[in-house]
Amino acid sequence: MIGRLAGRLAHRGADHVLIDVGGVGYIVHVSDRTMAALPPVGEATALFTELLVREDLLQLFGFLTLAEKEWHRLLMTVQGVGAKASMAILGTLGADGVSRAIALGDWTAVKAAPGVGPKIAQRVVIELKDKAPAVMALAGAPLQAALAPGGDVIDPAPAARATPASPLRPAASSAQADALSALANLGYVPGEAAAAVAAAAGDLPGATPEALIRAALRLLAPKG
Repeated sequence: MIGRLAGRLAHRGADHVLIDVGGVGYIVHVSDRTMAALPPVGEATALFTELLVREDLLQLFGFLTLAEKEWHRLLMTVQGVGAKASMAILGTLGADGVSRAIALGDWTAVKAAPGVGPKIAQRVVIELKDKAPAVMALAGAPLQAALAPGGDVIDPAPAARATPASPLRPAASSAQADALSALANLGYVPGEAAAAVAAAAGDLPGATPEALIRAALRLLAPKG
C-alpha cells in the first residue's frame, strides 16, 4: 500500500498531478481544493495517498492531511459514493467542512458537491455521523504532508510534542484542547464549546478526544 509520496511536482492535469519520486512518476488524482494548494510545477511536494484497486484499474488519490484521507476512506464505505463523488465532496467542503456537515447532520451541505443527490447526501450524514468525532480529533492537531523549502516534512507543532506533560499541563488537557479545536472548526462559539468540553471532561475523566467531542456535541445539541 502506498500511503504517502514525497517528490517533485512534474505535471498538473485537470484532476491529477504527476509526482516524480526518485525518477519514478506517480499519477495522483486530487480534488480541486488540493490542486489549488499545491506548489508550482518543479517544486517539492508531498501527499498522503490512498490506492484504489479494481480488477482493471489502479488509481492513487492524494490528500494534504490525514484527516482528509480518512474522510475519503469513510466516504467510500457509503453505498452509492465512489471515488469521484468522495473527491467532489472533499473538493467542495474540505475536511473541516465535511466534519461540520456530518457532525451537525447538515446533508444539504453535502448535497452541494457536484453529482451528489439528496438521497446520497442524507445517507452520508446518517451512516457516518457516529464516526465524525474520531476524524475531528485527528484534525485537531493535523499532520501536514507538505514539504518545507529544504525538502523536510513540515512538523506543525514540534514544540508541543517536545514539551513533556507537567503538573500545570496534565496530559488530559491535550485531549480537551483537541476536542475544543474540533468544535471551533464546527463553528461553535468558543465560550459555549469550552463549557461543553469542560463538562464532558468532568463526566469522563481521562477520556479520549473523540469521546469528549461526542459528549460535548450531545451537550451542545438543541434541546426541544
